[in-house]
Amino acid sequence: MEEITIHLLKGFCHLFFGDSPLRAETLFGKPDEIEELTDELLGEKSTVYHYFSNGFSLFFSHHTQKALNCVEVDNKEALLLGQKIFSFSEDQIKVFFKQQSFPLSETEQHPWGEKRLSFDEAFADLYFEKGKLVSINFCAPHYHNAINPLNLN
Repeated sequence: MEEITIHLLKGFCHLFFGDSPLRAETLFGKPDEIEELTDELLGEKSTVYHYFSNGFSLFFSHHTQKALNCVEVDNKEALLLGQKIFSFSEDQIKVFFKQQSFPLSETEQHPWGEKRLSFDEAFADLYFEKGKLVSINFCAPHYHNAINPLNLN
């Protein structure tokens, strides 16, 4: 397995937003589990490829012909711009994202103990438990245009 690399607004490792599940299997092999999700409120369907053993999940929207539109990472070795992001404190993450022109948009403390930091301009949410980063969710910047990951205007 290659390095786990987060590319905000673009994709994950060598998989780009808009790529197919087949491309994911070519790069990462068969997933540990495949899950079908339906958002009852929006009527949208997604297929999720869980690679639990590698610490990430890939979300493919049916709206975009099963194209990659979101990634969730909990692998502690994941890199973001060459940095092991999971080793950063909350404050370090806020500064790091701001340096990349992604200011903090929102913070939410969930009743179950998890805290979310949202960076809307990066299309990313970071989740903390007891002050430690536990997962990063990031999505295609233009959900309806996710099929063309190179057109990021």
